Amino acid sequence: MKHCFVGFFLLFSISVLAQNTVTEQFQKINTVADAQKWMDANKAAKPELLKLTLGKDTQLIDKRLLRQKKGDVFSVGYTTYKVLESTESVKYRSHYIFLDGGSLTPKEVDSLKNLIMQKINSGASWDQLSDTYTMDGNKSKGDTGWFFGPEMVPAELQDTVSKHKKDEVFFVDVSDKQWHYIVKKTFDDDYKKEATILKANGR
Repeated sequence: MKHCFVGFFLLFSISVLAQNTVTEQFQKINTVADAQKWMDANKAAKPELLKLTLGKDTQLIDKRLLRQKKGDVFSVGYTTYKVLESTESVKYRSHYIFLDGGSLTPKEVDSLKNLIMQKINSGASWDQLSDTYTMDGNKSKGDTGWFFGPEMVPAELQDTVSKHKKDEVFFVDVSDKQWHYIVKKTFDDDYKKEATILKANGR
C-alpha cells in the first residue's frame, strides 16, 4: 500500500510539472483563432478576448495594455495577457499655399514667401491668401484634408508637418521638383491604436 501511495504521488507530481504555465501556453498562441481554441479548452481560467482602442479605453490597465507590442506576454498580479494584434495609424492635416519654382525665379519665390509670411503675421485671412497666391489651382482654400502617405502629399511635406505643432507656420521645399509651400498645421495629429488581447487567470 505504501508503495502504491508513493507511486501515485510521483505520478501526480510528474503530471503537475508537465503542465505548462499560462505564460508558457500563451507564448505558443499567435492568432485569434488559436486563442479561441485555447479559451474553449480552458474555461476554468476565465479567459477573455479584449478589444481596446486608445483614448476610448482609459482604465489604467487598459492604458498599460495599449503600450505593449504585438506578441508581448506578461502578467499583472495573477492575470496573464498576450497581445495578439496591434495596429497603429497617424494622420495629419494642414493648410498650404503653393509656389511653383518652375514658373518663378528663386528670388521671386523668396520674395513671395516673405511677403506672405508678413501678411500671415499681420493677421490676414489664410483663405484669402490661398486664393490670391497659391499656384496649383487648389479650390479648397489650401486645406489638405486628413492625409498620410506619399500618394497623398510629397514625403517632404508630411515629414515636416509631423515635426510641428498645431497652428505653427513654416516652409517646405521639394527641391527636385521646384515646389515650395507655406504651411500652417491646422489640427493635432490624429493618432490611433487598437489591440486585441487574450486575458486569463493564472501565471
